[in-house]
Amino acid sequence: AALASASFTATAFSPSSYGLLVSTKRVTTNLAPRKTTLHSSLSNNDDDDVLNKLSAELKELAECTSLIYSYLSKPDKSVSAEDVVLACDAVDASSKLRQKSHEFGRYQLLVKLLKSDYDAYVKTAEFLSPSRIPRGELPNVQDVVYVPFTAAANEDDATEETTVDTNVVAVTTVTGEDGQPLVADCTLDELAYNDSPLDKLLLSIFRNLVTTHTGGVTSDIPGIKGLLAQGRQYMTMELPEGVTYEDHTKAQHTMVKNTLGGLMTPVLPPFYRIFMSGIVPKLGTDYDGKQIGPWFYAPWLTSMVTPTFFGFLVGPSKPNRRSDGQRGGLVVEKCKFLQESGCKGLCLHQCKLPAQEFFKEELGLSLTVKPNFVTQECQWSFGEEPVDVVEDDSFPKGCLVGCDSRKVMSGRKSTDVLCM
Repeated sequence: AALASASFTATAFSPSSYGLLVSTKRVTTNLAPRKTTLHSSLSNNDDDDVLNKLSAELKELAECTSLIYSYLSKPDKSVSAEDVVLACDAVDASSKLRQKSHEFGRYQLLVKLLKSDYDAYVKTAEFLSPSRIPRGELPNVQDVVYVPFTAAANEDDATEETTVDTNVVAVTTVTGEDGQPLVADCTLDELAYNDSPLDKLLLSIFRNLVTTHTGGVTSDIPGIKGLLAQGRQYMTMELPEGVTYEDHTKAQHTMVKNTLGGLMTPVLPPFYRIFMSGIVPKLGTDYDGKQIGPWFYAPWLTSMVTPTFFGFLVGPSKPNRRSDGQRGGLVVEKCKFLQESGCKGLCLHQCKLPAQEFFKEELGLSLTVKPNFVTQECQWSFGEEPVDVVEDDSFPKGCLVGCDSRKVMSGRKSTDVLCM
């Protein structure tokens, strides 16, 4: 045992063994820096990739910012239809952020054209929409003729391509059985409305106010159709001796204005008149009741707030531009009131005219409401003076073909005033 131990000790600490240990240590020591160098090299490559990507994105952002500035800085009167077409080409040829920049720029060019030359804007919009510009991306659509946009299957590559129907849908006038002109009904698919809890609450309050201001006219039908049943019943009611339907249209306007006033509560109209329309409140001064507004922001701010609180009557809407290109416009996608009623008389005397009168008389802000009976869109332009409906060429004469109110009024005299 002693000899074995001595032999092991001698072998373990022999010069040859010592040399092997030293050599192993050197190898290990030499490998460590190489591992660190390889790791550092990979890390540097990753950092370079990140920096290159960041640099490219910043460059793209700078170029897109320059594009937007070039669109915004272009003088209004220098914009032409050709500029809009070139912007469409740029949208089609780009992607991602650059495409969004060109879309923004195209919209700005359309707004500038709208401000400088309305007729040229309408012709350009009709030429490019919907084949190259979706109708919903136009700054104003009130006089832009609607063209159907359909999808057709491409048999070659089994993909879907969009095509434009060559049959333009315009207001069509036909002759009724009694020889009177009638306006063709909307042929577009009906829109399904999803009422929010706020919409349902406001509709309930509004219907109760209508019952109050019509002397008890009510209906068991739920929702917006029940409201329209109330309105139709009030519009077509038998009148006392000596009262004409022309007189009754004024009564309808008064009813709607009183209902709108009740909906806004006694607090909101005075607040609006002061801070939006610039009407001096009664303070015992010589300026009491005088209007020094509307303030510059009133039309725009009103168009931003209205969709939330009037959706229960008209359905989805969004701010857009007025016919003069200024902010303060609002376009109703497909009017709930018109779609569900199918009645020009209700549209005219229980929405358009009383709304215009209410905003002017009670709130101090002009308003133009222009329904489109082909698409059932509706353009609201706050701060824009309305044209008398008798002189408004865009408002077609006669009743709608499928109107139920006309059937109720059949045989009565002087009812043409209901639909103009």
